[in-house]
Amino acid sequence: MAEAAVKNNDNGLNRCPHCGATEVVPIAKTGLLKCKYCRAEFEGVKTNKAGVSKDMKDRNVAAGAVDIIPDESVIMTFKCPACGAEVVINAQESVSARCHWCRHNFALNEKMPNGAVPDMVLPFKLEKGDAESRIKAFVDKRQFFAHPQFKKEFKAENVMGVFLPYMVVDVNAHSNLKGIAEHKVRQYTVRTGEHSSTTYYDADAYNVERDFDILVDDLTIEASSDKLNQNIKTNTNNVINAIMPFDTENCVDWNPNFLIGYASERRDTNVGGLDAQIKLQVEDISRYKMYQDMKSFYDRGEAWSSEVTEIKGSSWKAAYLPVWLYSYRQEDNGLLHYVAVNARTGETMGSVPINKSRLVVVSTIIEIIGIILGLMWIKMCLSNFDDDDNPFWLGLLGFTPGFLFYWIKTTKYRNMDKRHTYEKETRTEIQNLTKKDTLFEQRKRLRNSRIQGENGTRMTGVIATNNEKMMGEKMANFLGIGRSADSPVNSTPVGAKAEQEVKDKYGK
Repeated sequence: MAEAAVKNNDNGLNRCPHCGATEVVPIAKTGLLKCKYCRAEFEGVKTNKAGVSKDMKDRNVAAGAVDIIPDESVIMTFKCPACGAEVVINAQESVSARCHWCRHNFALNEKMPNGAVPDMVLPFKLEKGDAESRIKAFVDKRQFFAHPQFKKEFKAENVMGVFLPYMVVDVNAHSNLKGIAEHKVRQYTVRTGEHSSTTYYDADAYNVERDFDILVDDLTIEASSDKLNQNIKTNTNNVINAIMPFDTENCVDWNPNFLIGYASERRDTNVGGLDAQIKLQVEDISRYKMYQDMKSFYDRGEAWSSEVTEIKGSSWKAAYLPVWLYSYRQEDNGLLHYVAVNARTGETMGSVPINKSRLVVVSTIIEIIGIILGLMWIKMCLSNFDDDDNPFWLGLLGFTPGFLFYWIKTTKYRNMDKRHTYEKETRTEIQNLTKKDTLFEQRKRLRNSRIQGENGTRMTGVIATNNEKMMGEKMANFLGIGRSADSPVNSTPVGAKAEQEVKDKYGK
């Protein structure tokens, strides 16, 4: 097994464990570091991360996740710990630099204790060539309706390796859910007229309560205000969100050598600006876990009337996570499109500019054909009106194919509905689960296939809430990218807005 890097506690240098040299470079294919002098390959120092514990209390913030000092000067002069030379760094553009005399790579972690330098980093493990192939394959599947200027200028080799800032949060919480759930007893169809019928359902209704502890391990959220903005009207940041999760359990202690050859973006949000969003996501995870646990019996769903989640303890760490990013700015509307590749798992998602003129023309042709066929069907059915099984209403479907085609293609090319499904993908453990189920009513002749007021799968912590404005609240919720009707208006504030609200309310 590869040896680990050696860190000198006296000067903060990360040295080769074989020869002591400080000039080392990352190897994308293996995630290891390589000494440029003795050619030895070695691992970063593994992050000492025990995971979430049921004994975790209060809010624990690691050194790299503490609040950023807003009035800290961004132009700083540092003395190189290797050769003594003075080096000037623009801290707004980078958290690492190279001494122009001895070529030593050093970071601001010892010089700028304001939370801008992360606690840990996840090395690249996917080479650029692999990322190019994945991006090309993604775009090749979306050629016919792609914008002609994009097709002309697209070059997969322009992909860039970027370390993006995230917060990785462990949460120890307690949840209590109370409400009503239904179990289907019978389904039957009753003829209500000569040419019509209605489907009814009989169900047993239960008062249900679920009380449990929940441990959430490595819940991950963007720590850049730019990437937190996932308004699909103005950006395509949701596709970057969609390539999560990362294997954050393999993070190593912060080492600037892993950034060599890659771009990086600085964190500009504090814990106070993300706390409310994390709580909402923990609530979503709790609700989803109970839905998974209950759905085999309560097959008509749940309608929770009381949901209480208490965060008993949390642990926050700032991390740099690796992404291969291809960007393209569309000239006619200024929209910046991304195609992103998770540089650990290879998960790929993106947005491709659409040739709307072509899409509208094709959709119109399909719509006209659909209308003609629909009218022909209705005419044929009306001429055979005496037929008891005459489904003439199917002809009305002919008025929808053009609109449906346009929506399907827009979804495929822009992927506005994609997001990180944290409720499914975050490591979670349920403990001390207690259940109370009391049958209180047998409901007859129900017309809805699901319980009225169902909210067992609603998501209130989704950042990309502006989808509701694009496609309607019901459709956004159906796709899992909206908020429930009884959630706060638009979205829960994140970033600087949320932090300011906390200060205004509590004077902190």
